[in-house]
Amino acid sequence: MDIDDILAEVDGDVVPQETRDLHDLTRAWINERSSPEVLPWPESLMERMMDRIRQQIDLVETQTGDMDPKTNFRLIIIETELERFKFLVRSFLRTRIAKIDKHALYILTNPSHKSRLSSSELQYLTTHQSILHAHYRSSFLSQFPAQLQRLDDTAGGISMIEQPDMDKAVFVRALRDIHEPVVVDGTDIAFEMGRGNIFVVRWSAVRELVLAGDAELM
Repeated sequence: MDIDDILAEVDGDVVPQETRDLHDLTRAWINERSSPEVLPWPESLMERMMDRIRQQIDLVETQTGDMDPKTNFRLIIIETELERFKFLVRSFLRTRIAKIDKHALYILTNPSHKSRLSSSELQYLTTHQSILHAHYRSSFLSQFPAQLQRLDDTAGGISMIEQPDMDKAVFVRALRDIHEPVVVDGTDIAFEMGRGNIFVVRWSAVRELVLAGDAELM
């Protein structure tokens, strides 16, 4: 029995919000690291996590220097928890930034993917891409004929825009019984997923299940 099974058996009002947020952040982090494309930004979750981190930092700064052993021990526990939160948030953001850098033009030209970014990520993407294009232009693109200066050229049936590999193999675990058959495009493979079942399958086959929260990556 893992944390998903425990939380599923406990009334949602009984489990502290902080525990659920940490669980949701961990799941979002693993999903982001395992998927080939950038996933939707969990805005409300990240707002709560950032508020909690700021509150804990303020608490540590306020109580630092207190010589009471009990208070100092409590601060050690808070600082340990704080570092865990900060690690997850940093790794989550770095993973998303790496994907944004790798698939910048694809995201900019794909409204559905562009809408998955936070306002800060979108600002970073547009600014970074503008600076990068200006650098390329001043370095070598300006010496090419006009028709060869585009970075998103698709002439000749070959696209210069790097896209996520939707056929990447991923480990996926069902979070509920999924009665509709999961079909792997281009093959005759179709299967059902029961709650807790784990499969290795193409990302494209389980993409919608993960986005809907019916499955998670591992």
